[in-house]
Amino acid sequence: MSQEEFGGVIGRSYQSSQPWIVPEPSAPPGAPNVVIIVLDDVGFGHLGCYGSTIETPRIDALAAAGRRYNNFHTTAMCSPTRASLLTGRNHHAVGMGMIADWCTGYPGYQGQVTRRAATLAEMLQPAGYNCFAVGKWHLARLRDWTAAGPFGQWPLGRGFERYYGFLASLMDHWNPELVCDNHAIPTPRRPGYHLTEDLIERAIGMIGDQQAAAPGKPFFSYVALGACHSPHHAPRSHIDKYAGRFDDGWDVARERWFARQLELGIVPAGSRLTPRNEAVRPWDSMSPDERRLCARHQEVFAGFLDHADQQIGRMVDYLEQRGLLDNTLLMVLSDNGATEEGGDFGDANIRRHYQFLDEPLEQKLAALEQLGSEHLFNNYPRGWGHAGNTPLKWFKMHTHGGGVRDPLVVHWPARIKQGGLVSAQFCHCSDIVPTVLEAVGLTAPATVQGVEQMPVHGTSFLHSFDEPRAPGRKKVQYFELLGHRGIWADGWKAVTHHVQGSDYDSDRWELYHVDADFTESEDVAERHPEKLRQLVELWWEQAQMHHVLPLDDRDRQRILLTYKLAPRRRYVFEPGMDRLAVVAAPPVANRSYRIVADVELAPGSAGVILAAGTRFGGYVLFVEGGRLVHEYVGPDRRWVIESGQALAPGRHLLEFEFARQGHCAGTGILLCDGAVLGRIEMRNMWPLGATAGGVYCGYDDGSPVSERYQCPFNFTGTIHQVVVELADDQLANSGLENMLSISED
Repeated sequence: MSQEEFGGVIGRSYQSSQPWIVPEPSAPPGAPNVVIIVLDDVGFGHLGCYGSTIETPRIDALAAAGRRYNNFHTTAMCSPTRASLLTGRNHHAVGMGMIADWCTGYPGYQGQVTRRAATLAEMLQPAGYNCFAVGKWHLARLRDWTAAGPFGQWPLGRGFERYYGFLASLMDHWNPELVCDNHAIPTPRRPGYHLTEDLIERAIGMIGDQQAAAPGKPFFSYVALGACHSPHHAPRSHIDKYAGRFDDGWDVARERWFARQLELGIVPAGSRLTPRNEAVRPWDSMSPDERRLCARHQEVFAGFLDHADQQIGRMVDYLEQRGLLDNTLLMVLSDNGATEEGGDFGDANIRRHYQFLDEPLEQKLAALEQLGSEHLFNNYPRGWGHAGNTPLKWFKMHTHGGGVRDPLVVHWPARIKQGGLVSAQFCHCSDIVPTVLEAVGLTAPATVQGVEQMPVHGTSFLHSFDEPRAPGRKKVQYFELLGHRGIWADGWKAVTHHVQGSDYDSDRWELYHVDADFTESEDVAERHPEKLRQLVELWWEQAQMHHVLPLDDRDRQRILLTYKLAPRRRYVFEPGMDRLAVVAAPPVANRSYRIVADVELAPGSAGVILAAGTRFGGYVLFVEGGRLVHEYVGPDRRWVIESGQALAPGRHLLEFEFARQGHCAGTGILLCDGAVLGRIEMRNMWPLGATAGGVYCGYDDGSPVSERYQCPFNFTGTIHQVVVELADDQLANSGLENMLSISED
């Protein structure tokens, strides 16, 4: 503190001086606690109170005592929505025009949120709030996920004082790789563990700790669940609860859910159900086995959402028991519409989808009984995503209603006195921050930590808490993602569906009078060409203003432009290290490499020497029963090589060498002190990312790479050092280079 900033008086001695200490900030009188719960990939029609037959009684109860919004919009994808939600600005304007993994370095596509756009936590903490975050972050660049940081875009670098969760877009809910504050932590191992339960427990614990220390001090709890993004993982009891409920298929489900939406009033009377998307197979056209598989996928998803609803209920119960619920502004929302990424019949291992590898129907059917368990990384078929977006068009990543219109439930007993009503004001995720600030009694700061702030783009809808049918105050909102474009203004919406690789000028703009056509079912572009022209011009104005340009319809290819780590050929690992983030793992896919371990074996020594990845993709070198084993988990089988006899006690150089021979194939050799112990021909290996998780030395964590042991399977000998050396023969072509995002993700 400089003398100019000091508020007291400094004399020659303390007797003639007047001390001064910077006063602790305090929130405005009566300021509410704020809890924002974000669901992932949950469509407009997925919640019970929005029409589905999936049971969500705890969220429904919040809606019954609070407010449902049927005209709430997002950006159509996770990172952009979260950036807009937490800053109150448009996603391109803050640098998150696409997910953090797929950005390009242009002003609107930086892959991180500019310091000129403070987060809600950075606004509330100086105003007397404690700010906590749990769950999915996905607002930091891939290359920043390691123990070397930088940590400025992790939650603690963006205003949150405590954090527990995961930095990535998705996570194994049975065996997650987690972060606490700024460091990796071991995977929890208690019986029956599930990530959603853990996240809610941590959120409750953070609030409890804070209230014990400072009763009555307001808090902001940001709870971003992994549910219901794939992989869909749920307790078997929750899955089996839905057995047989979806046997009639997604076409019938859409009709039933739409009828319920009309009955509930969440969809206006007179609205029309949009036709089945052309990419969705008619349910009646599929074979009995295909229908059985697809129905089970939806049972798993329903169990996942049902289970998440129960955990949200636990948090609500805690707030009520502590006397905090009445003055807590609680919001439950989804980040985008339901997805089509599962294709026609869903996936047993979504890593294959991300690497453009086919998964035969026979393999999908063989995995049916294990869907939702820790043994699969599953996602449901696009037909069920279409049902989740009832009654709207398209899916996540599209700017039609199915991508950008989502559920929003607001609960605040101290303020909302007319419970159970539906508010129809147009609102957007960028409107959450100004609404919270107005509720607290604050204005957005002009500067934060010495950085001048850009204007808040969102518009508060706090008035709708008191006047549910009052006119909305927002005037315009643009949309753009992956070249799909849209704009809403004064009850009209112009929108395009862009085909990747096509000329943007050839995109056909559709026009909907959404004030009268809730479902975007009647394109009136030909009837109102002047209105369409005005909206298209307005879109270009907004695009210039908010850094949307240049338009870019690439997806995974974008990562190569900015996020590839510095090339390395040699990686050195030592025992006792924490998990090395997957982004920094040796990129062994489609190249020759070798693992050299300097170890000492005692009689009976066993355990993992080096593990990289998970049971869904990876490799591990370990000792079991005195024998040296290397196991590689490929897309459709495991390649195991094992010494024929036990290794002698003493110090040894243990090696696995892989010589690439063609595409995704080669020869593996196991050695001890230079002597060959075994040889194996390996085929159909991962073309891109061989590792589905982090790297561990002297143990395994997360999901075990091999099914022959249980984590952590600590090595009981002595490891001096493990070295991974990469050859300069990685098979590269444009397709593979475009997809290196997977190997370094």
